[in-house]
Amino acid sequence: MLGDPTITISGTPIGPRPGARPTLSTSGPQRQLDQQAPPALWGELLAAVFALPGLVEGHSAVSPASTRAVFVDGVERAPSPERSLAPPEARFEPVHLHGLTDTSLHLVLPPEHGRQLESLGWAVPHQYEEWGTEYLVYGPRTDEELQIVVAIIQDSIAWATG
Repeated sequence: MLGDPTITISGTPIGPRPGARPTLSTSGPQRQLDQQAPPALWGELLAAVFALPGLVEGHSAVSPASTRAVFVDGVERAPSPERSLAPPEARFEPVHLHGLTDTSLHLVLPPEHGRQLESLGWAVPHQYEEWGTEYLVYGPRTDEELQIVVAIIQDSIAWATG
């Protein structure tokens, strides 16, 4: 990665995220304070995610009411604790999308992918990480960023269910 800062995740090439990183809250819940996705693009993100095979929308066990949990149809419990944002007694929740005033998302990732996405400016570790697999991914600002964020979500689901 020294010569080429691009990685490929879920078949999508991902280079450095343009511009400065968004400002995040310093106290919980962790949220993105600026550079949010435009409302229409946030709606497209929701539509794209819940159109992916086997994913269903629900209420997050760990986030505010405006958050959309991403559940895997037919899977009630995480294969292991580091592969879910929710506690072991709650439904398996590998991803959740924050509401319209935030537009970031939390998800679990293979640690190497999380570190790569952090170095490229797409993600930061979750402020309450427990396993080193929990990350915040910034909300998309453009159609191109939307495709990248969806690819990151697909990577999360593939790893979390693997």
